[in-house]
Amino acid sequence: MNVSKARAVIVVDVQADFTQYCSGALAVPDTGRDYVAATIKATKDFKKSGLPILATRDYHPADHISFFTSHPGKKPLDVIRIGDRDQVLWPPHCVQDTPGAAILIPSELITAVVSTGDRSEFESYSGFRDDGGRDTGLKELLEKVGARNLIVFGLATDYCVKATVLHALEDGFRVTLVSGLSRGITPEGTEAALAEMEAAGAEIKA
Repeated sequence: MNVSKARAVIVVDVQADFTQYCSGALAVPDTGRDYVAATIKATKDFKKSGLPILATRDYHPADHISFFTSHPGKKPLDVIRIGDRDQVLWPPHCVQDTPGAAILIPSELITAVVSTGDRSEFESYSGFRDDGGRDTGLKELLEKVGARNLIVFGLATDYCVKATVLHALEDGFRVTLVSGLSRGITPEGTEAALAEMEAAGAEIKA
């Protein structure tokens, strides 16, 4: 098999609402113009190398369970118990059919887009499946292009990037995380996420 066909790129949630560049509703630190430009350039370079580019996008209904506005009396970053898990409550973000949900990678570079978090009642940090266990179709797309080795980067390192990487490893893919093209919400969370991904088998590259 051609080497390029055995690899694929997953760009995680590089969307308007997650960037300072777009004054997003849930902007991750250090995601200004330079970050967006570097991410687009890297994606172009991977595309020129013949690699499939798969983009994930948060795509929430307006009443999503992760929004603090869905829980009267709560505020952003409160943590509540839902079933058997803790849920961080976020400001409304990446709402379906709004500018904040827009992917900032030019569409001509993207082979396919996978939506996550599109069921009101389930959180979904991973690009592979939500907390209810529903598959997003990402694994099937990767299998369709014959990719077993993944290059992953995007937003945010300590949430959606981490969850996507860990599920990819669970599903038998080899993963290289490009940390220089990823940003986390907190330094402590980012450091812990990188250590967890590496311990699980991911290769971390700057």
